[in-house]
Amino acid sequence: MMKRFLLAAMLLSAPLFSSAGHSQTNSFTPQQREEIVRIMRDALVRDPTILTEAVAAAQAAEEAQQNQAASSAIAQNRQALERTAGDPVRGNPNGTITIVEFLDMRCGYCKRMYPVMTEFLRNNPDIRVVVKDLPVLGPNSVLAAQALLAAQEQGKYNQLQDALMALTRNLDEAVLKSEAERVGLNWARLRRDMDSAAVRSRLDANLRLAQALGVRGTPAMVIGDTLIPGAISMDALNATVIAARQARR
Repeated sequence: MMKRFLLAAMLLSAPLFSSAGHSQTNSFTPQQREEIVRIMRDALVRDPTILTEAVAAAQAAEEAQQNQAASSAIAQNRQALERTAGDPVRGNPNGTITIVEFLDMRCGYCKRMYPVMTEFLRNNPDIRVVVKDLPVLGPNSVLAAQALLAAQEQGKYNQLQDALMALTRNLDEAVLKSEAERVGLNWARLRRDMDSAAVRSRLDANLRLAQALGVRGTPAMVIGDTLIPGAISMDALNATVIAARQARR
C-alpha cells in the first residue's frame, strides 16, 4: 500500500520535472491525472496512516540530511570549535573528550542545563567543556556576554557565569553591575573592557561559527561529530559522550 501511494505521488509530480524539450503540461492527459488522484485518495481512505508514514519518512530524510551537514561543518571547523585561544573552559582543561557549549546568559533552557552539566563534570573528570558565548536574546544578552569575556581579563569568568546562571530576575546593566561587584570584579574596569574591540571580535567569531554549524538557538552543544540543539537530559548527555569515546578508539 505504501509503495502504491508513493508511486502515485511520484507520477503526479512527474510533469514538474520533465526534461528540456518536453512540455510540462503534456506528460499526462487530464484523464490520467484524474486516475492518479483517485488512486491516492482511495489509498488514504483505506489507510490514513499512509500520510503519517510519508510525512515521518520525509522528516527523517530531512533530519538525516541536516545531521550530515552539521557533521561536515563540525569537521571543517574543529580547530575553531575546540582550540580557539582564550576560550573559557570548564571541567578538565586537559580532558580527552571536548564538549563545546553555545550559551546565552538570559536563556531559560541554558539555565536549566547548567546544573546538569555541572553534575556531569563532577562525575566525568576526563571532560573538557569549551564555552562559546552566543548572545541571541537581545541587548541585555549582549551586555552579559561582553561582561563575561571582560571578567575573564580579571580571572573571574567562571564566578560571574555562576552568578548570572543563578539569576531569576531580569538581567539589565544595574543587575549586572551588582552581580559583578558581588563576585569581586572591578566594575569600572569591567565596563570599560566590555566595549573593547577584542571582546566584540570574539563574540562576532562565535556568531560566525554558530552560523556555519547551523546553530539556531541556545543552548547548543557539539560532542564529537554531533550537534545537539537544545537542552538534553543527563541520560542523553551520558549516551552521547559514550558514543564519542567509542568513536575515538
